[in-house]
Amino acid sequence: MTPVAIVTGASSGIGAATARRLATEGFHVLAAARRTDRLTELVEQISRAGGAATAVACDVTSDESVAGLAQAAAQAPGPVTLLVNNAGGARGLDPVESGSVSDWQWMYDTNVLGTLRVTQALLPALEASGAGTIVIVSSTAGTVVYEGGGGYTAAKHAQTAVAGTLRLELCGRPVRVVEIDPGMVRTDEFSLVRFAGDEDLANAVYAGVPDPLVADDVADCIAWCATRPQHVNVDRLVVRPLAQAAQHKVHRVT
Repeated sequence: MTPVAIVTGASSGIGAATARRLATEGFHVLAAARRTDRLTELVEQISRAGGAATAVACDVTSDESVAGLAQAAAQAPGPVTLLVNNAGGARGLDPVESGSVSDWQWMYDTNVLGTLRVTQALLPALEASGAGTIVIVSSTAGTVVYEGGGGYTAAKHAQTAVAGTLRLELCGRPVRVVEIDPGMVRTDEFSLVRFAGDEDLANAVYAGVPDPLVADDVADCIAWCATRPQHVNVDRLVVRPLAQAAQHKVHRVT
């Protein structure tokens, strides 16, 4: 039977790239996100390329919506062996003293509680497959803080803590837990969302940086981790562009 992979946040960026890549690896992909029009286009792309995918409308901040995702997984054409918790994002770059509580709450609910909801809903299916893998897409912001990033780094630190705790709790059961921590990745939407659609601010993040990572680079890492022999657990994979030696050390061409 065809193994099934579930990817949240699949309507754009890393999620969409991961869905496309996993389809080439032989998975039937359940592409989950809020924007169903984009999911429909993604599924058509995957089908034209010879892969198999199904669009599933899902808002990871809603218990009811996540329950619907679990129902879709139960009707999938094979065992659910892979869950990629990719849905998330950042809002704002304000200091802690003036940070927006609503922005912080959105980041926590989407990145952390979204991962919790989806993982709880799909864990029984992953375990029942006998060879499950949970991938949590966190960030280098999950280990290093920076000015203006208090809300996002707090959420990603929490997401990293969830990954580590889950790995301990699942020890002895047939489910791996993999954490992927990308550094600077240029996608169509991440910085635009962070800066409320301000293209100038979004573009400034990557100004002068030769070859930042792109979504396909991270998707490649996710696929590699997910396709290792089941006894191999890549606990954490940190990936940055060559131009970024650390969170505060970025080479820019002027």
